[in-house]
Amino acid sequence: MIWKTTLFVLMSLVIIAGISFPIVRHPQAWYQFPDIPGLGEKAKIIFFHVPTAWLSVLAFLMAMVFGVKYLRNKNLDDDSKSHAALQLGMMFCVLATVTGSIWAKFNWGTFWNWDPRETSIFILLLIYGSLFALRSAVENEDKRARLSAVYSIIAFLTVPFFIFIMPRIMTGLHPGSANDDNSGPVVDFKMNGNMQVVFFISLTSFTILYLWIWKIRSRMIIIKENYIKNN
Repeated sequence: MIWKTTLFVLMSLVIIAGISFPIVRHPQAWYQFPDIPGLGEKAKIIFFHVPTAWLSVLAFLMAMVFGVKYLRNKNLDDDSKSHAALQLGMMFCVLATVTGSIWAKFNWGTFWNWDPRETSIFILLLIYGSLFALRSAVENEDKRARLSAVYSIIAFLTVPFFIFIMPRIMTGLHPGSANDDNSGPVVDFKMNGNMQVVFFISLTSFTILYLWIWKIRSRMIIIKENYIKNN
């Protein structure tokens, strides 16, 4: 119960800071954030957009890990845990796409520009969306788990390229592209100490929230599968 209360407090802090704390050219107060070249007031989207993108990577990694565990142990519970991670990975990938599109509308004038970053996340949605189609097409649970595990491993091999490499070696509009001479990637943002604290609190709290949801979802899938098997 204590950790849930802590999570609620941390998430509330991130939401309040992300919405109400102002961005000024020369911060003087603890609640003021510095102006980041090329982003301005819209820089506060990093408190929500970056964590959702991070969680999609984490979820797809966990899907691969439990896929490997299934191939080694042939325990269907591992397949259920992998499936739960896949579902959450897709959810957070969609959220990252939506929040990024909203930011693009205010910064670039349109929701979608086929920027390398937008294109790469769209491809990931197609890759992992196909996995759900594959799972729904196979009725035998052992065969479904085996195919899903192999697919998850192969699919995750593309994630580092599409998330970390492709958007940085190609020219584009997104911060961190090869031709970006303003804000640069998130790791190079000129954040002051207060902004960094809120940013890392956001990453931490979103990660805890994900693990909590994943644990609940995994149990739900395992219970459902056992019920179907016994009835």
